[in-house]
Amino acid sequence: MTVRSGKPKPFLYVVVCAAGVAGGVGTLIGAAHARGWAVGVIASPQGLGFLDADAVVARTGFPVRSAWRRPGEPRPLPPPDAIAVAPATFNTVNKWAAGVADTLALGTLCEAYGAGVPTAVLPYLNADLAAHPAYARSLDRLRGMGVLVGGPAPHPAGASGAEDAFRWEEALDLLEPPVFGARGPAAGERG
Repeated sequence: MTVRSGKPKPFLYVVVCAAGVAGGVGTLIGAAHARGWAVGVIASPQGLGFLDADAVVARTGFPVRSAWRRPGEPRPLPPPDAIAVAPATFNTVNKWAAGVADTLALGTLCEAYGAGVPTAVLPYLNADLAAHPAYARSLDRLRGMGVLVGGPAPHPAGASGAEDAFRWEEALDLLEPPVFGARGPAAGERG
């Protein structure tokens, strides 16, 4: 946990992928701050182009990570107490479940399993992609790894307005009981 203003705060990594709703990540950041979390954002290389990185830095106080740091460089983010993958794409879900760690985002997710870091995922994809048999198998594997799976139902391909069904706060709702017990962060961990 990080300590800010003398009070410990749990640290949340938000992994953002290249999906149409990714630009709304500020909603999750704001909700996390309101619930007492400090936040750092890791974007997939393609997801980085979907964000306003300067706005994210202004809200979190941390750089948006997308690439591996070089040996000897300090870690720009504290270790996570939990991870929210929102939005998660078809590609990320399948690669993560298969143990592919070819980006910082995927490497972080693969390591989180071994480290026992509670992780929630909110997939965002169209129904045509979701119909592929690999996707259902990947979600089953992630659930078997203890990943908390939420998110809206897949939307029709090419549909507009699907962004309205994406409930960013669901990631926090999924995470808080496993991280803090049924009552959320202790009073000293909020604010």
